[in-house]
Amino acid sequence: MKILMMMVMIHLLCFLQSSFFTFAILDPIDFLSLQSIRNSLADSPGSNYFSSWDFTSDPCNFPGVYCDSDKIIALNLGDPSAGSPGLTGRLHPAIGNLSSLAEFTVVPGRIIGTLPNSISQLKNLRFLGISRNFISGDIPASLGQIQGLRTLDLSFNQFSGAIPFSIGTLPALSNLILNNNRLSGSVPPFSSQSQTLTRLDLKYNNLSGSISSTSLPSSLQYLSLSWNRLEGPVDRILTGLNSLNYLDLSMNRFTGSIPASVFSFPITNLQLQRNSFSGPVQPVDQVTIPTVDLSYNRLSGQISPMLSTVQNLYLNNNRFTGQVPGSLVDRLMEASIQILYLQHNFLTGIEINPTAEIPLSSSLCLQYNCMVPPVQTPCPLKAGMQKTRPTDQCIEWRG
Repeated sequence: MKILMMMVMIHLLCFLQSSFFTFAILDPIDFLSLQSIRNSLADSPGSNYFSSWDFTSDPCNFPGVYCDSDKIIALNLGDPSAGSPGLTGRLHPAIGNLSSLAEFTVVPGRIIGTLPNSISQLKNLRFLGISRNFISGDIPASLGQIQGLRTLDLSFNQFSGAIPFSIGTLPALSNLILNNNRLSGSVPPFSSQSQTLTRLDLKYNNLSGSISSTSLPSSLQYLSLSWNRLEGPVDRILTGLNSLNYLDLSMNRFTGSIPASVFSFPITNLQLQRNSFSGPVQPVDQVTIPTVDLSYNRLSGQISPMLSTVQNLYLNNNRFTGQVPGSLVDRLMEASIQILYLQHNFLTGIEINPTAEIPLSSSLCLQYNCMVPPVQTPCPLKAGMQKTRPTDQCIEWRG
């Protein structure tokens, strides 16, 4: 009997020691903060991310929780697998108590409310990614206090108000992704001393105003400002961005000329459509960008033969005049040009045999110019039904 009792005591002692070490592994502040964060969130129907979050065991073994010694260094909330329905609830301010946190992400879901100001207390934070939820309110200006922040991704939410100027002063920031929100105001200037920013994505917002030539660092490789209300010239800005490999300025109100240097950028898609760019288009060398979209602007003059090496060329809805260069026709007939949209300009002619058969892989549209199209080709529906521009418009434009 005594032996049995001793064995029971030994097992009990081992259990108590085990339990003690379980709770002693994680720093108490991190432990309580993680409980608060958990209690403010829930699984969406179909998600079971929190099912294994049992606080009677070591939280460092929870899915999405990563520790170094007794501190949480990364917190990835939600199941990142494809099709996961994500989380609901709100982000608890206790997130700011995880003093060693270097990475904080939230998978797409239905989290609402504001972004806690307490996040600015995370001095070790390097990566903050909370995309595709329903977080609203202002972006806290206090985020500018996180000097080591490298990636800030708050895209596809409902943030409003201005982008804090303090964000532009972050010395280590390399990725700023704020697209698909409701942000307004101007694009903040970025510190000229910092040459770390490589990706700037602000598309699908309500940003307005002009961009100064000193606002954007030359280190940028990816720049998307489309679907805003930005205005003013960009020639001096673009001339200084020699590292760009992606550029989209479409759907704004930019004015002035398009600098020739843009056509030598190592990009695959030049998107400048639906602005108010004006003047001639004069690339210095043959353009090697596969897709160039300059449609719906106020560009004028003759079409440059240097554009004949573009595979998909959208020059429609501008004010181009004169003959279509023969080099474009030759490339079209060779099927090297797949799309050549020239409709809604003031072009006066094109040298092409009326019996020529356009390759099936290519599309040509010549509608609504100052000529009768010598070949009949299918055009986009938005080109309208009129084949030729009224004579009085052509005379007025020439005059």
